[in-house]
Amino acid sequence: MNRRTFLAVAGSGLAITRISQRACGASAASVKPTIEGDIAWYDARQWGVEGKGWADTERYFDRLPARAKASVRDAVWNLSRHSAGMVLPFASNARTIHARYTLLSDRLAMDHMPATGVSGLDLYAHDQQKRWAWLGVARPKSKNVNVKLADGLIAGSRAYRVYLPLYNGVDSLEIGVPVKATFTPMPPRTSKPLLFYGTSITHGACASRPGMPHPAILGRRLDRPVINLGFSGNGEMEREVGALIMEIDAAVYVIDCLPNLTGDQVAERAEPLVRQLREARAQTPIVLVEDRTYANAQFKPSSQERHRASRAALRKAYDRLIADGFKHLHYIPGEGQLGDDTEGTTDSSHPNDLGFMRMADALEPTLRRTIKQA
Repeated sequence: MNRRTFLAVAGSGLAITRISQRACGASAASVKPTIEGDIAWYDARQWGVEGKGWADTERYFDRLPARAKASVRDAVWNLSRHSAGMVLPFASNARTIHARYTLLSDRLAMDHMPATGVSGLDLYAHDQQKRWAWLGVARPKSKNVNVKLADGLIAGSRAYRVYLPLYNGVDSLEIGVPVKATFTPMPPRTSKPLLFYGTSITHGACASRPGMPHPAILGRRLDRPVINLGFSGNGEMEREVGALIMEIDAAVYVIDCLPNLTGDQVAERAEPLVRQLREARAQTPIVLVEDRTYANAQFKPSSQERHRASRAALRKAYDRLIADGFKHLHYIPGEGQLGDDTEGTTDSSHPNDLGFMRMADALEPTLRRTIKQA
């Protein structure tokens, strides 16, 4: 797709980002495909993915910078190799869209989460109502994946987003279109991102597709890039992670770590983390999120006590910070995040797709308001 064609797409509301004509032309000119038969393959690394907070990563699709290996715990580092939250934007008039990619791990699925979510790609397209609409998903069966993400499409140029795997890493990723089709790489947006720091739930368990965790849903609704720093079982409000978060000039920091912490740990770590972030980012809104309620908590006293203790500790930390004059600090209760019918989880703890939609509904008003006020 040349500059004129791209600008026509952008003018119709189909472009996924606002970039200058000069930037668009430079990007399109610099990305060269590999031609194999009747398919032109475009390497994602040539124009870049959204959702990367740092350029100095050990592997291109890592979530933390290479230097973090020396500061964060091994578990956090290993989980940061997953590509959760990353999105590849492009535009094309192709009627068939291919993808081929190589995964880091041969663990394609988990016992409570399908391969489509753990290791798949998720394709969205901009529709005529200027909404992001789901189009197709990759169903990986090995580490090396070569699939059609969509075919038989209605003719016309449109913008696309490909969401990368949630619980696997990516070593390489290419998008393929017929050689006669137009293709325009879309540089990552430069608007301030939504940054989420949390647990396996933020990480994406147990979404059926990479586009379904609440950070991804909220990114579409609020039209913002998203940085996903969910670390399964290891979202622990650690100072070392806080030091990295401080480097990101975000639209908002969403701290959602209670599912991995006891009340005593929350009491010890929540307030210091907020103070640490404020040292570097005096104006960035910070949203403290209580843990979602276990779906079967009404039957389990231990779950009820865990919620009570951790929420009381977080609320106490929040109240102290407000009393000390902290501004742009917000709080979201846990009760009701997944609804009240017990149908929002896979295993009582991790949301299913319904649960993630409900979490997005619960967080959206606060995030929309804080971003508008910032």
